[in-house]
Amino acid sequence: MAEAIQKKLKAEVEKYTQTQKDVSKSVSARQKLETQMAENNIVKEELDLLDSSNTVFKLIGPVLVKQDLDEAKATVAKRLEYINGEIQRYETLLKDYHKKSEQQREVLTSLQQDLQKAQGLTPGKV
Repeated sequence: MAEAIQKKLKAEVEKYTQTQKDVSKSVSARQKLETQMAENNIVKEELDLLDSSNTVFKLIGPVLVKQDLDEAKATVAKRLEYINGEIQRYETLLKDYHKKSEQQREVLTSLQQDLQKAQGLTPGKV
């Protein structure tokens, strides 16, 4: 009986570890998006300072190409909108991972107690 519980415990620990890795990846991706958002907000602020007499250039590969100011503002606004959507998606994903992690932690605790009982130990002594 103790061996079956140990196998189940090991499987649950692996699931928990994988969930923690997923959380870490999601946090890293969200931080990257937040950095991009900050950069794009700076670009938006700079573009807002310009008027139609100013020239805006866009870097395409190694070449600077002239771009319409309104088009540049629209592009940055769309990019910010997209980044905001992705950040929200990662927030939701992280909440789900945290719930899943908490549930797995409870299952692990329960399995550890069952294993201790099966081995004839009291839950307080390890």
